[in-house]
Formats: sequence, C-alpha cells, structure tokens
Amino acid sequence: MQSWQMQAAKAKLSEVVKQAQSEGPQDITLHGRSVAVVLSREDFERLSGQAGSLLDFMQRSPLAALGDDELDPQRDTSLTRAIEL
Repeated sequence: MQSWQMQAAKAKLSEVVKQAQSEGPQDITLHGRSVAVVLSREDFERLSGQAGSLLDFMQRSPLAALGDDELDPQRDTSLTRAIEL
C-alpha cells in the first residue's frame, strides 16, 4: 500500500484516486500517523458487503443448485437440558 502525506494527497487527489483503482488502497498520513485510506469503489463494495443483496448471495450458493429432494436439513431432536436456578 502506497503512503501519501496529507499535503501531497490533497495536491494530487486525482492521482491518488487513479492509483487506488489500479494498484489498490492508498494510505493517507498526517504527522507520520495513518489517518485515512482511499479505496476504489470495487474494493469498498467488496469489503462493505454492498456488492449485492441477500437474495443474490443465496442464489450464488452451491446449495441453490440442489433440488428440493436433494437438500435434507436435519433437525436436532434431542431434549433440552435442565438448568439449576
């Protein structure tokens, strides 16, 4: 991850954004401390889980390819345990 001082990042924002798209996250520092990271939209959506809906996720599941008769979830029929109060 490339690191940019705040002043340089402000002066070259378009370059920072282009590098985030082509090379990955760009670190922004202030007084030697990392204070922000610039991500591409693609990386942000992947990391934040906003790339699709729950329905999209479920449809991509390997279980979606199974027919109803192939998928046989088993329910635990054991009794509950007693607790002491």
